[in-house]
Parts: sequence; C-alpha cells; structure tokens
Amino acid sequence: MSKCAVILAGGEGKRMKMNKPKPLAEVLSKPMLEWVLRSVRKAGIENICVVKGFGKEYIDEFVQTLEFPVETVFQAERLGTGHAVMQAKDFLTKAGGSVVILNGDAPFMDSDTIGDSYSYHVSENNAATVISAKVDDPTGYGRIVRNDKGEVEAIVEQKDADEKTAAINEVNSGGFWFDTEKLLSVLDEIKSDNNAKEYYLPDALKLLLEKNNKIGAFTAKSSDTVLGANDREQLRELENIAVEKGYKC
Repeated sequence: MSKCAVILAGGEGKRMKMNKPKPLAEVLSKPMLEWVLRSVRKAGIENICVVKGFGKEYIDEFVQTLEFPVETVFQAERLGTGHAVMQAKDFLTKAGGSVVILNGDAPFMDSDTIGDSYSYHVSENNAATVISAKVDDPTGYGRIVRNDKGEVEAIVEQKDADEKTAAINEVNSGGFWFDTEKLLSVLDEIKSDNNAKEYYLPDALKLLLEKNNKIGAFTAKSSDTVLGANDREQLRELENIAVEKGYKC
C-alpha cells in the first residue's frame, strides 16, 4: 500500500523570539522540521506535503535546500490541526493509501516509531492509529481515553478535559496514521464547537468511530516523541536531551 506524509508547520515563533515559523527553530543546528522530514524519509516515505502558515516564505526557502522533493500547501488562517490538514486535501486525494500526519516541531519523532506504528496500523486494519506516549506530566497534551477493552474511545484536549480525564498520563504525540480515503470522508465534518473554536484533527477519530471504524493507539517506546518547544528555554532543553541521548538529525 502507498504511504505519504503531511507535516504541520504553520506555527509562529513569537515566544522563540524569532520572526520565522516555529518549526524552523534549530536543535543541534538543524531546524526541528528537518528532523521530522528526515525521520519520515528514513521510514521509507517519499511523498511528503508540508502545511505552511506564518512566514510561509521561510518554509519555501527551507524546502528548496533539501536534496529530496517536498510539496507545500498554505494555511492562510491558523484554525487548528484539522483545518491545517484540510488544506492538503488535493495532495491526499492524489496520494491515496495511508497517510502519517506529524507536527513539524516534534524533532524526536523517530523513524522507528513512524515505521512500527505503520506496521501496527496495517496489521490491525485500523481506519486510524494515534501515536501515543506515556509521560510523567501530561499537562498540555491531549489525553488518550480508552474503554474497558483497551480500545481508543476518544482523544480529549487539555482545554476540554474534566478532572478524571486530566489525570490520564497516556497522551497524544500529535502523530497519526490514517487510511487516507477514510480520513477524507470525514475531514469536512470536523466542527469547531470547542473552547478554542478550532478544528481539531483528533475529532476525525470521533467521527470515524461513529461510523463503526476501528481506531487504535500505538504507544511509542520513548516519551521523547511528544516533546516540542514553545520558547527558548524549552529549545535548550531539547538540545540537552539530544546531546545526552545521542539523537541526531
């Protein structure tokens, strides 16, 4: 089955004190976006689309420096992850097969996690598979809610989590595998009726579940896969982790 990737890279780098998109902030002298792209390529995925937003010209300049082709699409308004993926509908329609959707500012999403989660996704015949991780402090992350059988029931964002849900330590890494055709069948049904008034990509899972599709969760071996940075201090922390653990782009 064919595979493709959509990388979300529209975030602003204001708290990074930079005028470029946040995914272009560097860890060990390489943009976080490059870390993600090279992991995707190492996992055997060559058909790649980057969703750009703030500072789109910087993304355009960056992808031209790569030795492999990357398509880009523009998200004019930042209205959430679901809205970002909507901008890549033409790419997805042409690509078919399965698609992995990743955040461009999560540099430690490694090729083994991408590849192993794909194998799980296919072997379980899932319509969608969320890449999850178990963390000590889940604050700020979407929580993975499972039923008594261990099946994924929902992903609940921090802003919408009640006390019980907020205590769950299995979180959404921001990475998903989808059967592309099934994702496209529900993408336009995602609504922004939440506290942030945004279109959440995880709501696609809820819509697929309502249509009796099978949803799974692949738990990454390392909780580092969920790590990103929102300011210079967190970026330094990523650098320290990369050095300590020998991570390389």
